[in-house]
Amino acid sequence: MDKTWQNLQKKVDCMMEQMKDKTPHVSFEGVYDDIHLDWWTSGFWGGILWILYDMTGEKKYRDAAWEWDERIEKCFVRENNLHHDVGFQFLPTAVIKYKLTGDKDARRRALMAANFLAGRFNIAGNFIRAWNQEKIGWSIIDSSMNLSILFWAAEEIGDPRFNHIAIAHAKTVVKHFIREDGSVKHIVNFDAQTGDYAEEIGGQGYGIGSAWSRGQAWALHGMANTYKYTGDEKFLTAAQRVAHFFLASLPEDHVPYWDFRVPDFEGEPRDTSAASCAASGLLEIAKHVPKEQSALYSKAAQKIIQSLTYKYATLDKPTYEGILLEATGHRPKGHNVNVSLIYGDYFYVECLAKLNGWENNIF
Repeated sequence: MDKTWQNLQKKVDCMMEQMKDKTPHVSFEGVYDDIHLDWWTSGFWGGILWILYDMTGEKKYRDAAWEWDERIEKCFVRENNLHHDVGFQFLPTAVIKYKLTGDKDARRRALMAANFLAGRFNIAGNFIRAWNQEKIGWSIIDSSMNLSILFWAAEEIGDPRFNHIAIAHAKTVVKHFIREDGSVKHIVNFDAQTGDYAEEIGGQGYGIGSAWSRGQAWALHGMANTYKYTGDEKFLTAAQRVAHFFLASLPEDHVPYWDFRVPDFEGEPRDTSAASCAASGLLEIAKHVPKEQSALYSKAAQKIIQSLTYKYATLDKPTYEGILLEATGHRPKGHNVNVSLIYGDYFYVECLAKLNGWENNIF
């Protein structure tokens, strides 16, 4: 393994000592918070630990990762805010745990999460509903990444209903979220009764018609994953279209600003979480395109990871809780700007593991 991976392992060891049983989401000034377990990011730290265990075989990572799916499951039996992101919570905890250890409880928990996600499907509009409360017609690009738990469930128990729902939602993403130029909408509002398209909502992007960079990454990676499970060329083509927009819009150091269509980038923050997720997705695309095209995507992923490693990572800061600096959560609301975000850290680890031969990826 390369030197960067060795340094990353040392970094994760330090974070294990510092964070103990915290459920991290945002690191302010080098200290991760401890968010509630039903928050959508609660599975990513456990996912980092499972990747480290799979790559090294060291029991300490397995022990530290073991209880995460059990802890999150307890949210189902009390008042909670679980929603479209249960894939983010149970793929990097329960699904990978079952893959690596054969634990039957992990399998049960993962199937329960898949059932929950399938239950959010709107049959009239062919979309998975986002969030809770009054937003009954809203769907978001983030859900592209959660489809993998439905595809996994279909394979695991031989029930095609999960595939049907995942594919139907993915087709809606291609039709209504991904624009012709490869840019992506964050939120689409449908009429929940008829399923008709109603409007685009800017969401965490600059506004209507903009191109929120992490939304681009979710779509790029999510459509590549969908192709992996279905073999349907329309999803690979969609992933490539988004990838080409993403790569063409990057600044010189290959790490995007938070939105590609901000009128003036002066003083605007980057989003390293968008970069790490996109890099991992680019490696997925590289696996499925013809050989003569593959290098375009794999080399782009390597350039992004190199820039993250040498300009934005904290591998040489053992007391800092967090791996990547300069991530952006919700710029329009001023929330979590220029911080470390656990999902940015996760996809950096995932991508770096892939570059070092890891093949048990679960997204």
